[in-house]
Amino acid sequence: MSDPTAPDPLRPVVPYGDTTGDAMVQISFTLPMPHSKIAEGSAQQLANKMGMDPALVVHAKPMGPDFTFFVVYGRVNHVVDPSIVQVVERDYPLLTPKEVNAAVKRSLRRRLTVVGACIGTDAHTVGIDAILNIKGFAGEKGLEYYRELKVVNLGAQVSVPQLVERARAERADAVLVSQVVTQRDAHLLNTREMSAAFRESYPSDKRPLLIVGGPRFDENMAGELGVDRVFGRGTTPGEVASFIAHRLAATKVA
Repeated sequence: MSDPTAPDPLRPVVPYGDTTGDAMVQISFTLPMPHSKIAEGSAQQLANKMGMDPALVVHAKPMGPDFTFFVVYGRVNHVVDPSIVQVVERDYPLLTPKEVNAAVKRSLRRRLTVVGACIGTDAHTVGIDAILNIKGFAGEKGLEYYRELKVVNLGAQVSVPQLVERARAERADAVLVSQVVTQRDAHLLNTREMSAAFRESYPSDKRPLLIVGGPRFDENMAGELGVDRVFGRGTTPGEVASFIAHRLAATKVA
């Protein structure tokens, strides 16, 4: 039974700085200007245009001869309405490794094959390794630890055609792609290229699950990117394994 005196988590709120309701925030950014009083004034002007009033430059540090990094503290006039925020909630149970193994064995009657990679020019394997390697992440062992999962980690800088070819060769049930590099939306372009390639190479009912993850992804973009799930920062191996088991079980029932 809920506590009638507890605050409503969906009530409108303003930021908290020094005291409740003061609407104070702190932002950081870099300007392509040598450090000077003019640069600090420019940073304050930018903060004002962003809606901070008053705005105080609390930190300024040269970043080489032509750039300056700033931290600005100030008040904003915006109110946040949590009731209209859209997020992707986990819509499947979080399973233990033993439960995932049992679900896979029950649904497929064979080992489930997962192929993972960093595609394009992305050479950052920390994310994909955290999910796939047995050492895992956040105290959880990676998918290599799961008895009923066969894991094929292709590593970094894998081209989309190479990924599709290997997925077909391994008869992959799920394909995991990690993207960390985001300059010029490279992670979005690579993901769209990847999903399009799998749609062209597989009948719709034979395509493996397509899962992407990385710290700069919007989890609401799965449909737009043509994948089955987008995972953001802090995702654990157990969440990914549970999702795969859940979706495969649902597919078998359907």
